[in-house]
Amino acid sequence: MDARAAEFLLSPWALLLLGLCIGSFLNVVVHRLPLMLDRGWKLESAEMLGVKVDAPEALSLTRPRSRCPACGKGIAWRQNIPVLSFLWLRGRCAACKTRIAARYPLVEIATGALFALLGVRFGAVPVVLLWCAFTSTLVALAAIDWDTTLLPDNLTLPLLWAGLVASALGWTIPLNDALWGTVVGYLSLWSVYWLFKLTTGKEGMGFGDFKLLAALGAWLGLKMILPIVLGASLLGALVGLGMKFSGSLREGHYVPFGPFLAGAGLVVLLAGQTRVLVWLGW
Repeated sequence: MDARAAEFLLSPWALLLLGLCIGSFLNVVVHRLPLMLDRGWKLESAEMLGVKVDAPEALSLTRPRSRCPACGKGIAWRQNIPVLSFLWLRGRCAACKTRIAARYPLVEIATGALFALLGVRFGAVPVVLLWCAFTSTLVALAAIDWDTTLLPDNLTLPLLWAGLVASALGWTIPLNDALWGTVVGYLSLWSVYWLFKLTTGKEGMGFGDFKLLAALGAWLGLKMILPIVLGASLLGALVGLGMKFSGSLREGHYVPFGPFLAGAGLVVLLAGQTRVLVWLGW
């Protein structure tokens, strides 16, 4: 690929279009991955207990074809074009006219916008695609955690290892920084978890949060752990207070922490380490 072609294909506008398409796929991941995991856990439990259960319908990220959850009608390709199909259908199923959740186009728009910002941040260089993959995983994790309070190992662990491998290959940050970012990221929230549990007898967060912060440390480095935790805590507190006063706080009075860790990680990535350290007066 020559320089001119790379500059075009990796431009912010091209990455915007790529992000819209990836965002459409992320909607599938967010919806189906928790269902796939739940089915797998139930089958494993039944096997361990020696209980026979009917095998559920095969489900993967590609099969069966996308369909309306209300009427079961298959979604044609022309009804699955990112954002445009939602506008064309006026936010309703073409068959039964049930309203389509606004989050679907919002995830597509957010992913496209983030990809474009990465294009501005890094320029037309191949490594920008690596950061797009990192960002896509964070978007999926944030949405899944918000829906289910689950941060699947299927996403957090590959994200962590990919960060370490990318660092070792010289594509991102120095390996020493990535390694200590991983260690400190995991142990910091692990320590908070046990301190809170020993003090109150309750669990304040899940193990998925430890793994997510460790993965962020592998990609963004040791110095960014504290800014990410501070930013996530502040944003989570503001959102939690807003939900409390609006009466939309969930049963049990909790807000998942993963979406705010992911959001803070993206802010740190787009701002850059130097600017973040200046913000903190370091």
